[in-house]
Amino acid sequence: MAERMKWIEVIMPQLAESLVSATIGKWLKKPGDRVEQYEPICEVITDKVNAEIPSTVDGIMGDLLVEEGTTIAVGEAICRMQVAASDEDIAEQVTLAAHQEDPVQQAQVQQNAGQSPAIAKGSSAAAFDPNQPMRHRYSPAVQSLAAEHGLNLQQVQGTGAGGRITRKDVLAYVAQGGQASASSASAQTSAAANQSVQSTSSSPFSGIRDTGITTGSVAASGVTGQTIPASDVGVPVRHSGIHLTESPKIPQIEVEGGGQGRSEYFIDVTPVRNAIARNMRQSVSEIPHAWTMIEVDVTNLVMLRNKLKDEFKRKEGINLTYLSFMMKGVVNAIKDYPIMNSVWAVDKIIVKRDINLSMAVGTEDSVLTPVIKQADQRNIAGLAREIDDLARKTREGTLKLDHMQGGTFTVNNTGSFGSILSQPIINYPQAAILTFESIVKKPVVINDMIGVRSMANLCLSLDHRILDGVICGRFLQRVKENLEGYNMETKVY
Repeated sequence: MAERMKWIEVIMPQLAESLVSATIGKWLKKPGDRVEQYEPICEVITDKVNAEIPSTVDGIMGDLLVEEGTTIAVGEAICRMQVAASDEDIAEQVTLAAHQEDPVQQAQVQQNAGQSPAIAKGSSAAAFDPNQPMRHRYSPAVQSLAAEHGLNLQQVQGTGAGGRITRKDVLAYVAQGGQASASSASAQTSAAANQSVQSTSSSPFSGIRDTGITTGSVAASGVTGQTIPASDVGVPVRHSGIHLTESPKIPQIEVEGGGQGRSEYFIDVTPVRNAIARNMRQSVSEIPHAWTMIEVDVTNLVMLRNKLKDEFKRKEGINLTYLSFMMKGVVNAIKDYPIMNSVWAVDKIIVKRDINLSMAVGTEDSVLTPVIKQADQRNIAGLAREIDDLARKTREGTLKLDHMQGGTFTVNNTGSFGSILSQPIINYPQAAILTFESIVKKPVVINDMIGVRSMANLCLSLDHRILDGVICGRFLQRVKENLEGYNMETKVY
């Protein structure tokens, strides 16, 4: 005995508390594919990261209701799936489908009222086919195409799940000359019903572009030979005018006038880039930025890292970077000056107890800030593992939203690409951001003698509503002391 199935709609979940919409980046399953529970069905692009949407049930993928590159609100359906159904589910599905009559059939109810019961029964049976329960359910894209070409959807063969008509079915029908045959069928139907209809189509969309419909007789009202405005005809058509036959794909580069000697081209703004622009604008608009810098002698740190890096690489399988030592120094300084780990809240300043370090990671087309949670509870080796893991996930595009949330202070290793001085924008709504610049050997005066030392700049941008020069100067001095305090006996575990 064949397994009974039912159709369900998969909705866009709320991946984060502040998330209201997401963009379908790529479908990982196609109609007809078998889907297991928790298996990813699509990739979505949000303001913060790319994420995968897992299936909550076992089943078979049905219609993809949203095309790649389309932004959809949380809670809206993105696809349909066929799953195992109980007897009660089957009975409910058949009942609901039987009541979903085609608009043409609804318009003929008054005509059927004057027919014999046998004729009316036959018309109802033709309207619903148990083998094609989705035959009369039309998507907005299908409705829009049918209205555009004046088609009668009753004459279009559906190839979708449950006999549902897809956009490709409509386009194929039009390509085969379906518009002309629809007009011919409409004329025959009108003659049989003794009605004169101004439109040449009998589709449920006839009259959308007409100013009115002239009827030979309207049984319910008893009015004959009058023109009824199209807006008064009970055709349940929703047409907003914004349904596109092809949704724009993102991201892509479009060259304007490529072969005509134009000296510029346009690049589509991705959701991630748009989020960066919005957040940076919010930060510089709302936060009064101030900036300060201090120079640090990291000669001992360079020697310590050179001593430990090979053994650490062999033992842990990852690189021991300067950033892990830098973060440890910052965490210890924040413990001494907790106001650095705070947020402005209009009439209050909220000081965070947990020290969650946001780490700026650059990719080819964006900058993301994954978070090391409770960084104050990790040693240097633990910080190095977290740095490597989050940086790898960022560049592979496998970050989860949880990795991006909860940051209280941001550190950026701008020295990794050779910068010696920078003025960073604060990661809103945090109070400060610190950059670790490139290590450069310089001649330095020590005890009235000149020596060559490894020097690095630390640059701090601060929210002047919360922080002032005195507290930030002391904070930077403490970070400097922590970094210069490393020696050959410092342990990373």
